[in-house]
Amino acid sequence: ELSAIGCTLTLTAKKRMSHREQKRNSQRLVLQYIVPCMESYGLCIVDNFVGHKFGEKILQEVLALYQSGKFQDGELANQKSGSNRAIRGDKILWVEGNEQGCENIGILLSKMDKLIMYADGKLGHYKIRGRHKAMVACYPGNGTGYVRHVDNPNGDGRCITCIYYLNKNWDSKVHGGVLRIFPEGKSCVADVEPLFDRLLFFWSDRRNPHEVQPSYATRYAMTVWYFDAEERAEAKQKFRNLNAAKKKEDPPTSKDD
Repeated sequence: ELSAIGCTLTLTAKKRMSHREQKRNSQRLVLQYIVPCMESYGLCIVDNFVGHKFGEKILQEVLALYQSGKFQDGELANQKSGSNRAIRGDKILWVEGNEQGCENIGILLSKMDKLIMYADGKLGHYKIRGRHKAMVACYPGNGTGYVRHVDNPNGDGRCITCIYYLNKNWDSKVHGGVLRIFPEGKSCVADVEPLFDRLLFFWSDRRNPHEVQPSYATRYAMTVWYFDAEERAEAKQKFRNLNAAKKKEDPPTSKDD
């Protein structure tokens, strides 16, 4: 059963379904809900995305990753690591989903990929042909957040931001940590609480500036960015051209100099 309020939809648990039924349900979710929502609001929320039991397995993997000490300070574009903690206070780890101890994360990513695959050709003019690694992020409480920004302000190829939240018993009045989206050209804002097993989609470009408000409890999320094939190819070519121009300006010096 589907119950939708604005751009938020809640999936209810069902009996075990065959692979064909699961596929049909996913296609229906995309065509009847996600695509229209993205067109109308520029964002879309799906609650109870994988169910409590499987969500718990993903959370345990993320907690183990965080406790491994591999997370690093989130960086800003063109900034050195460790600077600007007042701007961005999260700690992050990039994962493919095929690493040891990430089996359930990998299944989650494949479920996200399937939704995007079913939506391909129906989300604006985009031809989605790939995505970034997943960014697992932890805001360690103590008022850390991320000031207002745009994920893709300069055409780097990212067209859809997809975030999965992992925070049980989250109360934004106490814990903060709301993702506030400022949809371009609209007088309203969209406040998204980082609730356990919640999946969020929104356009990655300048249509959706957003911020993570200060968190006063440990806040976990996993973000994936999907690429538009044409814009990504153009961005890579631009990068190659810049590098080539730079090499011409700064020819390598020989050891004899």
